[in-house]
Amino acid sequence: MLQPAKRSRQRAQVSVTASVPAPVGGWNARDAVSRMPPNDAVRLENWFPRPTDVQLRPGHVAHVTGLPAQVESLMPYNSATTQTLFAASGAAFYNVTSAGTVGAPVQTGLTSARWQSVNITTPGGSFLVAVNGVDNARTWNGTAWATLSITGVAATALVNVNLFKNRLWFTEVNSLRAWYLPTNAIAGAAQPVDLASIARRGGFLMGMWTWTVDAGFGLDDLAVFLTSEGEVIVYRGTDPSSAATWALVGVWWLGAPLGRRCAMKYAGDLLVMSLDGVVPLSGALQSSRLNPRVALSDKIQLAFSEAATLYRTRFGWDMTHLAQGNMLLVNVPVALGSQEQYVMNTITKAWAKFTGWPANCWEMFRDELYFGGNGAVCRAMTGFNDRGANIVGYAQQAYNYFGRRGQNKRFTLARPIIQADSAPPVLAGVAIDFDDTPPTSSLSAASLPITAWDSATWDASTWGGGLTVYRSWQGLTGVGYAASPYLIGVTNGVDMRWQSTDLVMELGGVV
Repeated sequence: MLQPAKRSRQRAQVSVTASVPAPVGGWNARDAVSRMPPNDAVRLENWFPRPTDVQLRPGHVAHVTGLPAQVESLMPYNSATTQTLFAASGAAFYNVTSAGTVGAPVQTGLTSARWQSVNITTPGGSFLVAVNGVDNARTWNGTAWATLSITGVAATALVNVNLFKNRLWFTEVNSLRAWYLPTNAIAGAAQPVDLASIARRGGFLMGMWTWTVDAGFGLDDLAVFLTSEGEVIVYRGTDPSSAATWALVGVWWLGAPLGRRCAMKYAGDLLVMSLDGVVPLSGALQSSRLNPRVALSDKIQLAFSEAATLYRTRFGWDMTHLAQGNMLLVNVPVALGSQEQYVMNTITKAWAKFTGWPANCWEMFRDELYFGGNGAVCRAMTGFNDRGANIVGYAQQAYNYFGRRGQNKRFTLARPIIQADSAPPVLAGVAIDFDDTPPTSSLSAASLPITAWDSATWDASTWGGGLTVYRSWQGLTGVGYAASPYLIGVTNGVDMRWQSTDLVMELGGVV
């Protein structure tokens, strides 16, 4: 007897979707790639993680061009009535306050362009004081530059300058001696404070800074001396010549500092850039190197540590705080003309890496961010190209099992959700099973026209603020258990903000 044919019970392939938020958690160079939170990134280059989205970074423009060599120092002068910005390039100082081609030098005959400076206002006026440990110390009074008239120590030996409780303080090159002037003075007899018997690890002073703390007696400014070996020597008081008004608070040991510009005032704290990372002094001295999570750079500590080890002797380590951009920027001197910046969002403490800003030094002037480069001073955080060149952003998100850790998957489509003020050139893809081979595809920054409201094509809609939401599917190829979505974005004049990425995948078996 004939039997009816059996129907095939083979199940049809089922596609499922998943949505991954943009990596607002920032660059993670600390945790295992298999255990990162989904809103972190294995790589985040030229994308800045904001609290609500991830934005392709702004660009920079040339502010002053025609300088004769690398600009290695920027020195702002700020009085009650005048603001002037000076650049040190080659053997001279230049006034670079106004944009355009540089004029004649305002100070010549110098040996080094690596200067440290500070502003001080006294009953005699407002002054900019600059030192570099090679040339005679210089001062600008708002009208002219002059050699600083100091006795007791050679003015050519002063390499760092700080203003502490109405006194100018200096540190001496290759020495553990600090020097201070009378109160409200920019000249005269300098008096020494020798820390050779305090610094147990030897070395020399990198510099002296001011740290504001509440030590149980109300807010007070403390004098902080950093040595080349990473010792932190802290004093309280006003007049070092009197034991009644000058006392040692303590001595601590951090990692060796990175460069002469290794510390920065940050609100009431003092940030120190060392082999331990970027650490706030208030937390670092309590942990005494025992708790690495004290460092602000903790989440990128592996990358920071590798960079510090490789480039620690190179000039260009620097820090600056851009309040209106909610950014803390650390300059990493990978190579001349190829510097990088590790940038932290000061709201969320999320990190990213910037490339394409060839900066030797940074300075805030008139609430704008400037850097010194090769023959030019540039203004950063403006526009969306780098002096006419494209900005390319690379992002690779954390690896994700999409709730099915042991199940194979075939990824077929990706749809990045992008806000932009013009059609954004983006390329989406996935890296599979911890394959960290970087994508080789490239994009053009040519943009498509934006259509008007109510006549837009499917999958594009306008939001408030002049930004349009773009949702375009892109084909994928990749089979594996875990996938890491990546996004390459290119801009040349486009404000681009990444919200999330949708993925389509087909589920397989457990193999």
